[in-house]
Amino acid sequence: MCIAIAISLLMILICAMATYGAYKQRAAWIIPFFCYQIFDFALNTLVAVTVLVYPNSIQEYIRQLPPNFPYREDIMSVNPTCLVLIILLFISIILTFKGYLISCVWNCYRYINGRNSSDVLVYVTSNDTTVLLPPYDDAAVNGAAKEPPPPYVSA
Repeated sequence: MCIAIAISLLMILICAMATYGAYKQRAAWIIPFFCYQIFDFALNTLVAVTVLVYPNSIQEYIRQLPPNFPYREDIMSVNPTCLVLIILLFISIILTFKGYLISCVWNCYRYINGRNSSDVLVYVTSNDTTVLLPPYDDAAVNGAAKEPPPPYVSA
């Protein structure tokens, strides 16, 4: 119980650090959460490989469940190959979602690193559109100085 509480408090701390790092634009605070995500993805990948390599382990695991476990008999009656495919499909959906979340955190880290770097230009826009557009007189004079396009020829 103490280990579970310690792990839970550590996870809360890591998530709080990532939130603080994203809010205050400090990339170093995001790294522990990113490392946790990579570690979690690796463990889930090992579970998928275990299910693929040892498909009978699922049946053994289901047999070890308590007799009052909901739908235990229904799961035991499913074809073992079909059960393995269903579990692998479920795990692959979870791994895809976790991979997407890892890419989100990585993109956030890269964005914050790039924003704090002097090598990357950051364009700041404002609501003042008159600065972005040239004056009408300059555009009319420069536009009239160009020669017109060639006439269209019908085919």
